[in-house]
This record gives sequence, structure tokens and C-alpha cells, in this order.
Amino acid sequence: MENIHKPYYKFSDYLKERFGCRVHKVSVDAGFSCPNRDGTKSKDGCIFCDNKGFSFNVRMPEQTIRHQIKKGIEAGLNKFKAEKFIVYFQSYTNTYAPVNELKEKYDIVKSFYNIAGIAIGTRPDCVNNEVMDLIESYASDFEVWLELGLQSIHDKTLQLINRGHSYSDFLETYQMVKNRGKVKVCAHVIIGLPGETKDEIMGTARTLANLKVDGVKIHPLHVIKGTKLEQLFWDKQYKPMSINEYVDLATEFLEHLWPQTVIQRISADCPKEYLVAPLWLLEKNIVLQKIEDKIAEKESFQGKLYKE
Repeated sequence: MENIHKPYYKFSDYLKERFGCRVHKVSVDAGFSCPNRDGTKSKDGCIFCDNKGFSFNVRMPEQTIRHQIKKGIEAGLNKFKAEKFIVYFQSYTNTYAPVNELKEKYDIVKSFYNIAGIAIGTRPDCVNNEVMDLIESYASDFEVWLELGLQSIHDKTLQLINRGHSYSDFLETYQMVKNRGKVKVCAHVIIGLPGETKDEIMGTARTLANLKVDGVKIHPLHVIKGTKLEQLFWDKQYKPMSINEYVDLATEFLEHLWPQTVIQRISADCPKEYLVAPLWLLEKNIVLQKIEDKIAEKESFQGKLYKE
């Protein structure tokens, strides 16, 4: 639903409209790997990637999927007063395994009565028709989201950050999923990638708008310890954005998007002990407030610059 009177279409608003109650997302690490880390495509991974900086559960690898879901539900009930839950298979590439193994892991959600949805994070080059047959089989009982790591539509950027896939890989997978019609797609993008201009960043926004993608997660690029990006940072080959630079870019990004695209995320989380820069990332609430303040200052809203 288009939400004209609010600055952008927040995921929390969408979930309240969809389910009529508070819904909390429970992130899990299902023990998957990634073709960009195991040597299939590369052993180095993306220059920014260390999932310990993105996912709490990667830092607690001894926990089973069932235990992670149980603890996440308990926290959601107690802290957020949630009534329903979405299980998010988050860490690394969650379609990167034989289909029988995927099914065994995904099926664990069926043993919890208050799960309303499943979200599966993956790469656009790790989804095929057989995998989609399995993922769609859950759509009769759950709302299902496929979260595709795009980051940028520009192949030169994807090569620079060592993504190991192209924009055409994303587009092919996106169209395949949407043609099937049972699963929603959330695209992950990063603002502030090395070498990208403002015009290129907005090009990604306009492309996603033209695709009318169901959801978007927008992240500011940040430097995590132990990554290739950290080396570039210390060698002064990469300079993180200031908070105001990010707020300005994120605000304009929203202006280009399709008004009905759900904004699942517009900042990022990283534990202090893993974060190198920028330190303003630790002030998530301030970042979110600044974005809303900027939108209000400009008398703007998501989709203001969108053109059919």
C-alpha cells in the first residue's frame, strides 16, 4: 500500500497492514557457506564481508537453528511484544546447498505455531528453478521473501568489490521469481561503494523503481575488521561517508523508488568490537531520525521523483 503521509513505507507498517499485529523478524545462521568464499568463485569474498559484523548468530555458531528460532521468539515476545514472527535465514548464502539439505533446514520453521513468514537471504547467482520449487512450496502456509544481494546495478562496481556476479544475474533471477508470482523479492543495496558517483547510486534506485521491487534494504558501506575494505581504509584508498553525506544520499534514493516498495532497512548494525569506521553507524536511531528530518526539511517523501 502506498503511504503518502509518511516519509517512507516502513517494513513495520507493511507488516501491521499485512498481519494486523506486531511482527518481529528472527535472524538465524543455518550454517551455509558462500561460493564467493569457498573457492567456487573466489576465496576472498566481497571486500566488505565478514558476517560476524552482520549477524549475531554467526558469533554463536554452536546454536542449532531450532534453538536460535526459539530464543529469537522469546526475545520478540518479551522485548517487542510481538505476536507473530518471520524467520530470516540470514548468514552467507542460504540457497547454496543441495535441495534436500535446504528443505531439512527450512522445514524447522514448521514446528513453531506463531511463525507467519520466511525470509531467505542469498545471492542472485545461487537461485535456480529447482530451488524456487522448494521455496515456493512454503508460500501456502507462510509469507515468503527472497532477499537478493544486489548492492549495485553497475558491473564495474560489482567487479571492484569482488561480488562474483553481474547485474544481469540479478535481473535474470528477479524476473524468474516474479514470473512465478508466489514469492516477494527484497533487493539489498549499499550506498557509498568505492568509486560510485551520486548519479550511479541514483541509477540503482531508478532501476529498482522501474522493476517495482517488493522490498529494499539500504545499507551504508562500513568497514569491518579483517576485511579487504579495512586494508583499503588504512591505506587511505577508501574514505567512509560522513553521516550527513549518507543521509542526503539515502533520502534522495528514497525519492526515486517506487512508492509501494517496502523499505525493510535504511541503516545498518555492527557490533562496536567489529566496526572500524564510520563510528556514526553505532548511533542507528540518530541516523534514522536524521533521514526523517531531512525528508521533512525537503517536504519530500518516498517516490517523489518516481516516474512510471
